[in-house]
Amino acid sequence: MKKILMAVDDSKGAEQAVKILAGWSGVIQPESILILHVQKLFGRSIMGEVLESDQDLNEINAALEGSEYTEKLDAASNKIVNYYNVLLEKAGFQNIKTLVKKGHPAEQIVETAKEEGVDLIVVGPRGRRLHTLLLGSVSREVVNASPISVLVAH
Repeated sequence: MKKILMAVDDSKGAEQAVKILAGWSGVIQPESILILHVQKLFGRSIMGEVLESDQDLNEINAALEGSEYTEKLDAASNKIVNYYNVLLEKAGFQNIKTLVKKGHPAEQIVETAKEEGVDLIVVGPRGRRLHTLLLGSVSREVVNASPISVLVAH
């Protein structure tokens, strides 16, 4: 396995998935790991579920660019990817790259995996939604849409 994409957010599911990957450091040693966080412009609101397709969000992203709101989102995203970067470095992984994108999480995860030529996508089982007992909507969408192997770790 040459390249792993680790999709992360601020959920316990993502943290658990990263810890599982960290525990494998003695077994697998990929050439590189890409930690990806996708910003959701509307957070966990219902508005985000209704409007959040990459095409719809391009205009909204352009209008908000450079605003205090996007600066706060960027700071939170950087904190998230840096936290997971430290966890994986402490586990002994090397050549870790972090990336923050904006848009629909599942679409961006699959698109980034294709662009980066990864061999495996690792996601947590669910975010913060309690009504999705086994798989969250993002992990389910990634599994269904990806031509690349997906590991849902929990």
